[in-house]
Amino acid sequence: MLSFKGFKAKDLCDPHLSATRRTFLRVGGCGMLGLSLPSLLNMQSAAASEKQVGGPGWGKAKSIILLYLQGGPSQLDLWDPKENLPDNVKSVFKPISTKIPGVKFTENLPQLSQVNDRFTMIRSMSYTPNGLFNHTAAIYQMMTGYTTDKVSPSGQLEPPSPKDFPNFGSNIVKMRPLEEPMLPFVMLPRPLQESNVVGKGGTAGFLGKAFDPYTLYPDGDDMDMEKMSRIKIDDLQLRPEVFSVRLQRRAKLRDLLNAQMPQINEAVESFELDQYYDQALSLIVSGRARDAFNLSAEANEIRDAYGRNTFGQSCLLARRLVEAGTRVVEVIWPKVANSDNHSWDHHSGLSKRMKDQSAPMLDSALSTLITDMDTRGLLEDTLIVAVGEFGRSPQRGVSTSGNNNSDDGRDHWPYCYTAVLAGAGIKRGYVHGKSDKTASAPLENPVHPAELLATIYHSFGIAPETIVYNHLNQPRELVKAEAVSALMS
Repeated sequence: MLSFKGFKAKDLCDPHLSATRRTFLRVGGCGMLGLSLPSLLNMQSAAASEKQVGGPGWGKAKSIILLYLQGGPSQLDLWDPKENLPDNVKSVFKPISTKIPGVKFTENLPQLSQVNDRFTMIRSMSYTPNGLFNHTAAIYQMMTGYTTDKVSPSGQLEPPSPKDFPNFGSNIVKMRPLEEPMLPFVMLPRPLQESNVVGKGGTAGFLGKAFDPYTLYPDGDDMDMEKMSRIKIDDLQLRPEVFSVRLQRRAKLRDLLNAQMPQINEAVESFELDQYYDQALSLIVSGRARDAFNLSAEANEIRDAYGRNTFGQSCLLARRLVEAGTRVVEVIWPKVANSDNHSWDHHSGLSKRMKDQSAPMLDSALSTLITDMDTRGLLEDTLIVAVGEFGRSPQRGVSTSGNNNSDDGRDHWPYCYTAVLAGAGIKRGYVHGKSDKTASAPLENPVHPAELLATIYHSFGIAPETIVYNHLNQPRELVKAEAVSALMS
């Protein structure tokens, strides 16, 4: 049986007629002025066009790769080191120089330090004034732009629901559908997860399952070096006994039957199955998606540079998917929050785990992805974002979220952390914002996660306040924030 997530059976609204809440407020009294519905729609269209024209970075992105550093990396121990601090605050890792004069990383990122002239770094990501210390609550807001309504007494969220706000990738592929046969939205190599809450913030929610990501979660341990070689793409394969020509003939036969049987054709059209059958058929016959997953086609030198681990090979696969035409790829850090081996959730053993496990994987994969994409010209219209749900507490050994932390561990910290952006009109060699002397709060230009999402939408030429309709047919903005124009050239 074929299952193609990302193809929808019925749109909730026409993106070409979408309007912003601000537009509705502006024209709210039109009825009293005697304006007709066509006039109202014309006003909305004109207002939307006026809003969308111009602006740095507008519409430069055709695709996005999100590297989601699930678990919460420590800003102090990676890319925002501080000096002259008490021993229980400063990083145990030495600061090193980077390609940008005056900007330092820690010794954990030697490769990224040599390519930071190609990307923007936000050192002032912050949930201020309200912090979200729970992994899943913070993940949900980062991925959707909204805070969830229900959190259990243990701090965990309810499972994913059709009532959820959509993952930003689902919104993008709905409003910027592909014109060629390819998977529009892919998530790998594992779902968003904290403890037993799996997939919250990672679905299309009220947009419907047709806009869910196509998921690639291979079997095996999260850090199995050969895991990516076991990706199952049965949905994209032709059975050996079914040739593509035969499959296309079957499609023509279906069209003939439909033409001769109006009542059946009407029933099919009522569910809009024709369009999505054709899309699925084209995807299989073209082989484009199937070929993208063939990592063995890459030179060993490239595979080694990305890193022979699940995260590194996932980043390489992300590049191949974008090359083949995928609009959105989300690479989720392969270790879940609240786990130990290779996780970013460093409540204990930070000095060894970061140095030997998580940091080397990030350093090689992200630096190679940016360089590789830039060399191939893919960075011109592909946005790369690397971010976690929050950072880590400035002081080691203290509890900020109810967790136990050793003297060599940091707790959750949503008030100040770091994100990296590259490509699609994003400035090169730029540092946005500044943290205070302990990296505990922004000193300049704080950026809320909702503003980061607004910037992503803006890059795709989508107004952040565009209206979509939820499961109750109520109007909701994509995100209640504005793009950070200072990030874009």
